[in-house]
Amino acid sequence: MPVWHEAAKEWVREGRLSVLGIAQEHHPDRCRLFAQWKGFDFPILHDPINVIGAKAVPLIIAIDEQGIVRAVRPKLEDFEQNFLNKSFKAIEKDVGPKAKPSAPDIDALRRQAELINSADAWRDLGDGLALWHSTTRIKDAISAYSQCLRIDPEDKAALFRLGVCYRMRHESALRQEGDFQKAVDLWSQALAKDPNQYIWRRRIQQYGSRLDKPYPFYAWMEKAEEDIKARGEEPVALQILPSESEIAQPIKKPLAALKKAVPPDPDGRIHRDISGLIEAEVTAVPSSIDPGGSARIHVVFRPNVSLEAHWNNEAEPLRLWVELPEGWVIDTRLLAAPQPEEIESAELRRFGFDIQSPKNVAPGHVRLSAYALYYACEGIKGTCQFLRQDIDIEIDVIR
Repeated sequence: MPVWHEAAKEWVREGRLSVLGIAQEHHPDRCRLFAQWKGFDFPILHDPINVIGAKAVPLIIAIDEQGIVRAVRPKLEDFEQNFLNKSFKAIEKDVGPKAKPSAPDIDALRRQAELINSADAWRDLGDGLALWHSTTRIKDAISAYSQCLRIDPEDKAALFRLGVCYRMRHESALRQEGDFQKAVDLWSQALAKDPNQYIWRRRIQQYGSRLDKPYPFYAWMEKAEEDIKARGEEPVALQILPSESEIAQPIKKPLAALKKAVPPDPDGRIHRDISGLIEAEVTAVPSSIDPGGSARIHVVFRPNVSLEAHWNNEAEPLRLWVELPEGWVIDTRLLAAPQPEEIESAELRRFGFDIQSPKNVAPGHVRLSAYALYYACEGIKGTCQFLRQDIDIEIDVIR
């Protein structure tokens, strides 16, 4: 899009062309930051559920002044000659007055879905809720897409969009355990039904293994913020900062064989966190791999709000040790989380690492074991303990 933006500036100034962008981006503020960085001055619509059905980006569409699509993926070098300088015949038949764009009537969509009870009607309701009310009615959107899939389990678009809703809820105050994994699994199901869908594949790779990552998705953000500040502007604030997997550099070689590492609690003598001071959630992206395939494992640790739990930062940091079956490899077996300067804190802490299965592994369900060691406290100025939490990492090997 930056190339077309530069080329089209003169046409826009001359009043010969209007530009409208549609971002296939899960986080709209990241799109706004990119637009601020590149100086985009045209409106950009946000389409996190891919409602337009695009299978690849960028997708350039030339629409004339009557609203008729005249070209899809036009060539920049002859765009002026073949589109801007051409006259198109007017529509002969009466199509009625042009409707002004507005938010959909959700109540009308629901009545239609309940009356017709078709997959299309329930998907339309889900689209309206996801696009216009995602932060407040995400549960209703999930319900609508789920009903669509009960009627038509083969609805690829509904599978992807339901996954988007679960990821939205995962990032909200309404988060439920397992939302992230549900999102990844639904995206994988949708992609399996349409493996040529670039948008869906990229959404998985965004959080996936570095071995399957085409580029570091959001590594540009640091440079963007530096350049924007150098211009004397304040960069667009991000509600959700990119995770480590979203800025990780891809690797094209197999993971290196494990270096010798010493487990921090080999005999399992550290007391378990039976009170649940720290809650752990594991997501595998993807959750199913081929023999010899790789996945990115995300492990998130949250202090239990109901117990007023928090981290004690005066001692050793949170560490994670991963056990592996014979032949499996990992990029980092013992991980440690950075600690803030405060003595006590209650922030979310996360780890991400890649695993790769051997090429001769038998298909089936594989359970990897890991454990975390941490200092955690209950209540304000409460008792602090050094604790262990055992964690299962589950993944399926398929052929």
